[in-house]
Amino acid sequence: MKIVLKILVSAFIVVALSNLLSGVDISGYLTGIFVAALLGLMNVFIKPILVLFTLPVTVVTFGLFLLVINAVLVLIVESLIDGFVIDGFWWALFFSVLLSVFQSILYSIFERRERKGLR
Repeated sequence: MKIVLKILVSAFIVVALSNLLSGVDISGYLTGIFVAALLGLMNVFIKPILVLFTLPVTVVTFGLFLLVINAVLVLIVESLIDGFVIDGFWWALFFSVLLSVFQSILYSIFERRERKGLR
């Protein structure tokens, strides 16, 4: 059940960011759920492989290259889902950074509430 809640929270953030950012467009809430689920799968299965292959560049850039990897994953998801459009690499980078920040904030709020037993 926890994973479903994370996907729904991520979908809410994806839809909200598409309304805030002019370079990101999403066709609806269901598309937001698909984008969030696919991004989650990409982060679990594809991202570790990309990080492993780009480890020297990541070390040289003190980890900043991980932002590029996140943007590339967003662009891959954009190419796989029809109702999700991003206007370029820089919008994907900005979208991925904001998505990560808002996910961290909301996940920590839900985790704190769960620890207190306020479900």
